[in-house]
Amino acid sequence: MITQQTIQQILSRIDIVEIVGGFVRLKKRGVNYLGLCPFHNEKTPSFTVSPTKEIYKCFGCGKSGNTISFIMEHEKYSYVEALKWLANKYNVEIEETEISPEAKQQQQAADSLFILNSFAQKYFSDILFHHEQGTDIGLSYLKERGFRDEIIEKFQLGYSLNERDAFATAALQAQYSMEYLQKSGLVVLRDERPADNYRGRIIFPVHNQSGKILGFGARVIGKTDRGPKYINTPENEIYLKSKILYGLYFARQAIDKNDECLLVEGYTDVISLHQAGIENVVASGGTSLTPDQLRLVKKLTNNLTIIYDGDSAGIKAAMRGLDLALEQGLNVQLVLIPDGDDPDSYVNKVGTTRFREFISDNKKDFVLFQLEVSLKEAGNDA
Repeated sequence: MITQQTIQQILSRIDIVEIVGGFVRLKKRGVNYLGLCPFHNEKTPSFTVSPTKEIYKCFGCGKSGNTISFIMEHEKYSYVEALKWLANKYNVEIEETEISPEAKQQQQAADSLFILNSFAQKYFSDILFHHEQGTDIGLSYLKERGFRDEIIEKFQLGYSLNERDAFATAALQAQYSMEYLQKSGLVVLRDERPADNYRGRIIFPVHNQSGKILGFGARVIGKTDRGPKYINTPENEIYLKSKILYGLYFARQAIDKNDECLLVEGYTDVISLHQAGIENVVASGGTSLTPDQLRLVKKLTNNLTIIYDGDSAGIKAAMRGLDLALEQGLNVQLVLIPDGDDPDSYVNKVGTTRFREFISDNKKDFVLFQLEVSLKEAGNDA
């Protein structure tokens, strides 16, 4: 717990105009400031910030509060996360009340994993852009898939050299412990020697809601019999797969503004749609949807559109997701991409405008979707 003294120090240094002005273009109007509301789409400014009262208020959508609630609403942070963000901005040292040895040990492990993952991301990205094997194999593959440099950099993609222990050697030389290298899934022991777990693969960092890296997905390049298509980080103190939505860090504001979340299955689906300008999209990461993932969506919007492949596996996954989403009280609609395509390939085939039109024209609520599936199954049985 953050001490009350630390909270008071943070509150005493806050400048609401400075904080809100970092996210919203504000113009002075009398004693207050005016701008376009960041919480809903508008063309005429109705969002007011009062430096004397230290509050904000939107007369369009009704959102209001102080600096802390603004950061919580805009960045989707918890109260403690918002305080830590403000403490970092104003260089306030955080003092916390005593915690149990077990909790302290878990926090130290989490901090160590975050630091290691940040090192790994920078290493893999550097290999992708500046190493001959990285550019010839990894970057060429991503370019063939249609990904531009700016989207590759935005999602911090990387490449792991197809060598036994290139990353392990670099990490150990940088003084990272073998315990955490194994716990993170980046390194495994083979014949009692460290070996890179993701060698020869494209690396997809998985971020939490504040942009820290929780873990990685590592995709094989092309078709191969060497292992699974994807290797994911094993569960540890920070990577809990059932509580993660890929791309949520990059999608939060777009989901908030559109008041809708698009849910797809894979990493490349998210990245291709972002590149096409469709940013209110997240992925379940190839796993079955969980209640925890849907609760993350519900924090941002009540409107969920599930977009899955039109094959039988996609239909089954959509049906499972549908039931869970309804249990969470979400307004859920479903769209199946035409057979043979996924959202990644389809948006690249038809372009942004036609993709948006397809989604809009083919959304179905759960009753119509179940009816369509039943008719399709009946037709196949005939």
